[in-house]
Amino acid sequence: MNLAKFLDKNLIDIDLRAETRVGAVEMLADLFCKKFPEKSKEEILKAVIEREKMGSTSLGRGFAFPHARIDNIDGMYIVIGVVKNGIDVAAPDNIPLRAIFLLVTPRNVSKQYLQTLSGLANFARRPGMLGKIVAIKSPRELIRLVEKETISVQRIMIVSDIMSKRPPAVSPDDSLKTVADKLSKHKINGLPVLESDGIIVGEISEKELLKFAIPDYESLIADLIDLPELESFDDFLKRENKVRVRDVMNKEIVTVPGTAQVAEVAALMLQKNIDRVMVVKDGKLAGIVSRSNIISRIIRG
Repeated sequence: MNLAKFLDKNLIDIDLRAETRVGAVEMLADLFCKKFPEKSKEEILKAVIEREKMGSTSLGRGFAFPHARIDNIDGMYIVIGVVKNGIDVAAPDNIPLRAIFLLVTPRNVSKQYLQTLSGLANFARRPGMLGKIVAIKSPRELIRLVEKETISVQRIMIVSDIMSKRPPAVSPDDSLKTVADKLSKHKINGLPVLESDGIIVGEISEKELLKFAIPDYESLIADLIDLPELESFDDFLKRENKVRVRDVMNKEIVTVPGTAQVAEVAALMLQKNIDRVMVVKDGKLAGIVSRSNIISRIIRG
């Protein structure tokens, strides 16, 4: 379905006079409640604030996609505001915010929300799109622009809709110290292992590091040996710069294409008791889908 089908000219302000991001969202909530006076502006703003606490919805490139899940609503609505002068916000690229797409949805439409958000992000990434939007003269013209760009919203949610793109990675020749540093820095529990050409050859996680630090863990548990508390970890710290990733990485990784269905991949992770799957295209890493991706982006939106 073309993304333009979700747009309503009465929910578009092509000259939003807002000076702050919060003020812009308030104006868009007013616009929504003008069309649906039975809805609560306060409920929308509260939902947006709660979602922002989990992570900013400012995409960069001058676009933001705040989101409100509320009760007693029969479908998904996109409320658009164009701020021609721009709003200074903490965006990834420091570009002033000029296009705000407020998504108002029921609490139970994660699938449609994510697919629409994916379509909007695709739209925003197209070269010159922000300039075209700022030059728009009417809501109808904006709808025609979206329609002309032929951005489609898929009916089935696939992993490319929710995967983490460009995740941190290591090479087979990196040291275990590099692995530990990256896991700590990015607050994650696993990393893909990539050759110089981007081909994925394995993964290394906290599990592999612990196995290296305590190689005889099974006998320790079975024989109830009283190992000095930090002896194994002291040994790990002495050797972490010398041991290469290729020596301890897990080569039996699970990969899926970007077109795999999310529900299918979630079931696969449960079946194999794994935390993540690697999304590949032509043998190269395209992204990662983890259990936390599914929780944060679908269950929590």
